[in-house]
Amino acid sequence: MHATSRPTSRDVARAAGVSQSTVSLVLGGKWNGRVSPATAASVQDAAERLGYRPNQAARSLRLGTTRTVLLMIPTIVPFFGDVHVGAARVAARHGFAVVVYPWPDDAGPAASPFAAPHEAIDGILASSLAPDVAAGIGGAPLVMLDSDPSGPVPTVDFAVADGMRAIVGHLAGLGHRRIGHLAAAIDQWTFHARGDALAAAVTALPGGAYTRAAAPLDVTASRDAAGTLLDAPDRPTALVCDDDVMAAGAYKAARARGLDIPRDLSVTGFDDVQLAVALEPELTTIRLPAEDLGAQGMTMLLDLLNDRPPPGPHSLPGTLIVRDSTAPAPR
Repeated sequence: MHATSRPTSRDVARAAGVSQSTVSLVLGGKWNGRVSPATAASVQDAAERLGYRPNQAARSLRLGTTRTVLLMIPTIVPFFGDVHVGAARVAARHGFAVVVYPWPDDAGPAASPFAAPHEAIDGILASSLAPDVAAGIGGAPLVMLDSDPSGPVPTVDFAVADGMRAIVGHLAGLGHRRIGHLAAAIDQWTFHARGDALAAAVTALPGGAYTRAAAPLDVTASRDAAGTLLDAPDRPTALVCDDDVMAAGAYKAARARGLDIPRDLSVTGFDDVQLAVALEPELTTIRLPAEDLGAQGMTMLLDLLNDRPPPGPHSLPGTLIVRDSTAPAPR
């Protein structure tokens, strides 16, 4: 192969020591049960090492597919960038591309970005959206991410309720009983699940007192909502925020009232985006594996596209990351 020529499937076959038909099976995502996992890994490694990319136009004509997946997200923020990274990594190994399509959850059923969706995409991943938002786009196979696992659509979600229970356990161990919830004013399963678990865990504590204020995912709005909790006669000793951005608003509200974090007020977040370590003090939060969410969702979608029944709803655990924004409750 000349240094400047584009590698072919024959080059990949030669490098992996297999036939071209085996390369086609592996890179086409149709190897399961026909090629050993070790051989599939060898082919994938060879393709990546050589920089091989299949001729998608020719393949689409031959197979009647586009090898393209639509990733629908409610907004453009770094968290969903990580979801895309995970999905695109798995998709590329199977010769698929991933197109990102932002569509706010409160905007109603999504309009397709394509004139003929059934000719433009093979499947849809919809992250943190209601199932009916994406259902009308071309009738393509659909997998939901970070969404209600009780519905009929295949789903990969986060164990957000367990995350909230871990936060309450951490705060309770520090002596906190008056706990305020800075809740996201967004009608999504993930935020309903967080709020329900938090309220139940706090009220189950001996002497537990739960208060709540809601706001959009915005620093200024979160600051104002946190202020209503902190201005109460019997203010909470800890604020649990549905999102790290909301925690930044809680910091502003506390400092405007002369409260020190964490001596006077403990604050926790959720997601563990880069902001969590940019805040001072650094934020105690729940780390969610966003890349794994995208990767496992894409794997489930590929199963659907290859007529393999996907597994049941799959839940990814979060991890409690304890930093300096939490301390023993003030006396």
